[in-house]
Order: sequence, then C-alpha cells, then structure tokens
Amino acid sequence: MKVQNINDIEKFFQVIDKCVGKVELVTGEGDRLNLKSKLSQYVSMANIFSNGEIPELELIAYEKEDIDKLVSFMING
Repeated sequence: MKVQNINDIEKFFQVIDKCVGKVELVTGEGDRLNLKSKLSQYVSMANIFSNGEIPELELIAYEKEDIDKLVSFMING
C-alpha cells in the first residue's frame, strides 16, 4: 500500500507500534525494512523525510487488522 503526506510522524509510528504483525517499508531499491524495529524506524526516516513531512511511502502489512489501522490513520490522521 502507498501512504502519502504523513505530517505527524510520531503518531504514524505509534500506529506502527500497535500493529500485531510485520509492517515493512519498501525502499526505492526494493529492500524491505521492518518498521516494528526502532533502529529501522530511525534509519529509514533519516533517509526519507526532509522537512517534517513524508510525501509518500510504500508499506507492506501482512495482517488485515494492521492494514485497517494504517488506512484509518491515513483517513483520520
């Protein structure tokens, strides 16, 4: 799934932390980083976001309830 215009990065990671299954970030090179890992969160965000906003990310969530949480975050903030 592609997610766009994440303005509240802290809240985004709170949603990720509540996910029960694996949530991965797909890099431009096709690598997958486990966003449940704090180290991966810091490394990936240091490389991606520049001005406090993330314009677009590709995520893979494996559990339906996690997908629902992420979709809800994107719709409701």
